[in-house]
Amino acid sequence: MQKPETEHRPALELEEIPLLLERIDAYKGRGLTTLAIKLNLLIFIRSSELRYARWSEIDFNSKLWVIPEKREAIERVKYSTRGAKMKRQHFVPLCRQAIKILKEIRQLTYEEGNDAGLVFTGCYDSFKPMSENTINKALRKMGYDTTQDICGHGFRTLACSALIESGLWTEDAVELQMSHKESNSVRAAYTHKAKHLEQRRLMLQWWADFLDANRDGMVRPFEFTQ
Repeated sequence: MQKPETEHRPALELEEIPLLLERIDAYKGRGLTTLAIKLNLLIFIRSSELRYARWSEIDFNSKLWVIPEKREAIERVKYSTRGAKMKRQHFVPLCRQAIKILKEIRQLTYEEGNDAGLVFTGCYDSFKPMSENTINKALRKMGYDTTQDICGHGFRTLACSALIESGLWTEDAVELQMSHKESNSVRAAYTHKAKHLEQRRLMLQWWADFLDANRDGMVRPFEFTQ
């Protein structure tokens, strides 16, 4: 299976998950920042995919977030058209815990009738997205060195490591959810079309439940079969 990321990004060991969860829960910063961190740990999408998200992409009924190839530009916001990094729609099944968090965020940032509005708004301007450095700044306040311990991008490595170690999920399902670049163009076309969406839905719910189980102490992925 492909390595989680070719570029080195700091990420914690799985044994350190309980402390990470404890520090996130104890964080006293902006409420929206805490919710962004909790959500991104659950769905492990890339920074720009998260920060430039619009409410129109999220379907609460089907419990699915579809990140488009390209987003509508926001005036005076650089890179605001960035969508899914692989330049094709990225499907993110939403587990129970993610839906709960998104409903909390909706109370903070959704304006009635404005489905094109940003999910993660800036501190001082609701028409601007959350800053690129917001999550890493919060992690530093929690006591982490984001150049050595973990950064926001490191949530992807953490999730990928657990999913692989569990032995429960196919390589295609993990690779598709990580939205890694497929080197084989024929295989890429097939796997994108197939999407393995139902398995990925089960997989993300497993990951969320695995995180919850680690609140009471370290549980190895291969031991967690819920």
